Amino acid sequence: MREKGEDSVDRRLKSGSSGHSRRGFIQKTALATFGALLGTPVVFGRFLPKGIIPIGLDFLGDPLVISGKHKELLILNDRPINAETPPHLLDDLVTPADKLFVRNNGNPPHSIDEEIWTLTVDGESVKTPKTYTLAELKSRFEEVTYQLTIECGGNGRSEFNPPAKGNQWGNGAVGCPSWTGVKLKDVLNDVGIKENAVYVGYYGVDTHLSGDTSKVVISRGVPIKKAMENESIIAWKMNGENIPNLHGFPLRVVFGGWPASTSGKWLTRLSVRNKEHDGPKMGGQSYRVPCKPVAPGSEVPDNEMCIVESMPVKSLITYPKTGGILKSRRSLEVRGHAWAGDVEVAVMHVSIDFGQTWQKAALEKPVNRLAWQHWSTTVNFPESGYYEVWAKATDATGKAQPMVVPDWNPKGYLNNACHRIAIKVL
Repeated sequence: MREKGEDSVDRRLKSGSSGHSRRGFIQKTALATFGALLGTPVVFGRFLPKGIIPIGLDFLGDPLVISGKHKELLILNDRPINAETPPHLLDDLVTPADKLFVRNNGNPPHSIDEEIWTLTVDGESVKTPKTYTLAELKSRFEEVTYQLTIECGGNGRSEFNPPAKGNQWGNGAVGCPSWTGVKLKDVLNDVGIKENAVYVGYYGVDTHLSGDTSKVVISRGVPIKKAMENESIIAWKMNGENIPNLHGFPLRVVFGGWPASTSGKWLTRLSVRNKEHDGPKMGGQSYRVPCKPVAPGSEVPDNEMCIVESMPVKSLITYPKTGGILKSRRSLEVRGHAWAGDVEVAVMHVSIDFGQTWQKAALEKPVNRLAWQHWSTTVNFPESGYYEVWAKATDATGKAQPMVVPDWNPKGYLNNACHRIAIKVL
């Protein structure tokens, strides 16, 4: 557990929250009005981008509770269960199981017997289809452990305007636990892969919300190149313990840096295809964005939508909690995590004047490829008043987070706008 430094920030702003939206359902009003609502002047308020309201005015409501999960997780849907983690709960270097977001498409299986659980590997591009017991997977192949970042493709969806359909995720549908299992490529090499292999699709045993057990809930996958990476694994442990049922016990695939929807849970079958996989939620507009930018609110034909693969560069402020009040001092430690899909984050910056100036933060290397990176810095506030701390990561290819919501898309995917928190300095 990381040191919290609770003496730095004493209490929440009365109107503060974990900060979901910069959509601006209310029009930008006079800075004096914002200051009156916040109870303090908005320092650097003249630089507040058009259409953005102070995060200190945002409010999410009260969280509900999921068994086995931290009481502060926010339930977005209970059928299927979907819940996100407030950013301040993601301060751990390795995400604990009780703080990892939940994204399900159907109902998790109710009863599981590990002793009889099997994984079948088949498909048009497999030379010799095989079925493995859990014990065989554990004994026949080298065991590996990687810390891997998984993020819902719709993380940040609540900020799109016009609103996109789906769970209105804030910024907390991300985590980076430690995963233990075997390399997927070792298993694929064991069955033999034909030269015409294109994709690897997964199948699990979660059940359709309708109760129809003949319907497959979700069956996505990744191109063969991604499947053959060292960090693409078939996992049975999270943080050294059995994977919790909500996260795929007893077996799942994990593809770090790609949408979490590719990391299938309750895994019973892998199909090596000679074409792009065509399971449920692979076609249409599921986990796809327009191949070219479109105007907000546009209707985009399915054939002009491209599959989401490597996730964009992004960062999160995990300390302090948004809405803090700083007393008797004007300096504050700020820290968090940054990640960038298949590549590393190269540099990290923060701003306290709505992006007019940026201060470089210390950035650590990842513990292994596809793990998030930790960053930290100290900011100094020039005077009393209301501030927002904004975080911006830039990846190794030179791509940086935008200050505001990026290209609109019909499903609300890939929002990597700068994360921000509210701070009041007395």
